[in-house]
Parts: sequence; C-alpha cells; structure tokens
Amino acid sequence: MEAVSLSEAIEQRLNSLTKPPGSLGELERLAARYCLIACQVQPPLPRKGMYLFCADHGVVAEGVSAYPSAVTAQMVANFERGGAAVNVLCRQFQIEPVIVDCGVGQPTANFALEPAMTLEKARELLKKGRMLAHSAKQRFDLVGLGEMGIGNTTSAAALLSALTGADAALTVGAGTGLDDAGMQHKAAVVRRALALHPDRDPLAVLAALGGFEIGTMTGFILAAAEIGLPVVVDGFITSAASLVALRLNPKALDTAFFSHRSAEKGHARMLEALGATPALDLGMRLGEGSGAALMINLIETSLRVYLEMATFAEAGVAEKLN
Repeated sequence: MEAVSLSEAIEQRLNSLTKPPGSLGELERLAARYCLIACQVQPPLPRKGMYLFCADHGVVAEGVSAYPSAVTAQMVANFERGGAAVNVLCRQFQIEPVIVDCGVGQPTANFALEPAMTLEKARELLKKGRMLAHSAKQRFDLVGLGEMGIGNTTSAAALLSALTGADAALTVGAGTGLDDAGMQHKAAVVRRALALHPDRDPLAVLAALGGFEIGTMTGFILAAAEIGLPVVVDGFITSAASLVALRLNPKALDTAFFSHRSAEKGHARMLEALGATPALDLGMRLGEGSGAALMINLIETSLRVYLEMATFAEAGVAEKLN
C-alpha cells in the first residue's frame, strides 16, 4: 500500500471535519497551504512576527511626496512607542513587531539623477535580508512584512514600470495623498528615471530604482522561500520587493501569502505581474504591515478551525447518507 502524501493527509483531515467538504472555502485553502509549507499535517499554532523595514529615499527631493523625509524617522519612533496602526493590530493579534532600520536618515541617492545605490550595495542588502530571514526562522513560524519610508511608493512604481514595461501613468498613485497634479509630476519623475536607467536586469533595476528597505525585503523573501518560512506580503511596497525577488528566482514566492489589494493605483497591476490573488480587498493603502497583520490573523483563524474542529468520528455525526 502506497504511503499517503502530505497533501493527501491534509485533505483527509479537512474532509474528516464536521462540515460539508470545501464549505469553508478560502479558510480551508489557507490552512492546507500553511500545513504544506510547515511540512506537518497538524502543525502547532504559529509564533507570529511582523518585520517593519524602514528607510529614506533620495527621490523625495523631486517633490514626489506630500510629506517630508523627516516623517520616516518620526513614524519609526511612533512604531517604537506602539502608537501606529500596525502596533494596534499586532497587539490585537499577539504579533511581535520587529523594527529593521535599513537607512533611516541615510537616504538612497536621488534616482531621477543617478542610481539609487551601487550594485554592490544592492547585493549587500540582499545578504542582509537573507540573514534576517534565517534569524526570523529561529523565532517565528509566520512572519509579516511591513515597511515605512517617505518616497517609497515612487520607488515601487518605478520598479513596477521597469520590470513590466508599464507606463508610469499606470503605476504611479497618490501615495501619502498627492492630488492629480502631484501624481502627474510623480509620473514624469518616474519616466525620467526609467529613461536614465535602461538596464532591465532585476539586480540592476533594484540598484537603480529601489530603496534600502525594498532591497532588504527582497533578500528576506528569497531566503524565506529557501528555508520554508511562511511570509505575509502587505501592500504596494512589499509587493515591489516580491516582484524583484520573483525576477531573481522563479521560486521566490513559494512560501508567500498575499494579504490584500491596496487602493494604491499600481497595486492591482503589481499583483497581476506576481500572479497573486490576495485574500482581502478593504480599500486600504496605509502600508506599514497593516494588511499583513490582518492576514496573519486570518491564517491563524483558518488553522484553529482546521486543528480544533471535531471530526465526524469524534463528534458522533454521520458523514453522509448511504
């Protein structure tokens, strides 16, 4: 008799629970995927972390944000005090926040004038992100990815345009609150940068147009897939890191869950390029891991149902009519 595969054993467990098969829809699929990544039919409930990658962007000098660069450091201080939306959500869902300073107060170069960083720096960021993922694997079983960096929606839009060929008019959004004129100016800055940096090799694109936090997240995502660490992608910025990772390694998203469809203009196109279908669509565009925190709770909820529901045999309930 052939041994039952892991996926078959998980399906058998799901179908043995006191419900019609498949009746919990996406909750069943989330639980099954988490178990497959964990390589266990009945894994323990996860230890949960939220990594907040923070950095400044030199392109802010082009007037692409409604807020000054100083807000990055101010929001990091707010994270540390526990006063941001992501802190509230992490407390609610018992997720431990981890703040990662990737370059707060030390911005990238202005990529509208020169590459945001050198190729050597981009490689260094990937290495740093990889090391963080290995460290996270020792502490957590499920990790959300959030970010903070004034100007980083401009970087994410530029990365999306460079890696997909989409015009900036389709990738640039309001970010922290630009009006139509501001978005038109932001798109013009992105077009200028794309013309200035024509190399479309993924690492070269990251170096030319990326941010220090985006590069570090990219390395984290790459390593997470290799070591079997489930990661929850937040919104537009973390999706940009995911897209770079995917172009560097087709298997980079093997352990990634996509949390929500951001209201930021380019995110739907970004998700399409990633081949990703997020679980939530709440009109959010805050970033900082807010959508990822909600998704972590949804994954844990799916696992609780999967692990804690009685089976038909345990409950003494007939499975179906003969």
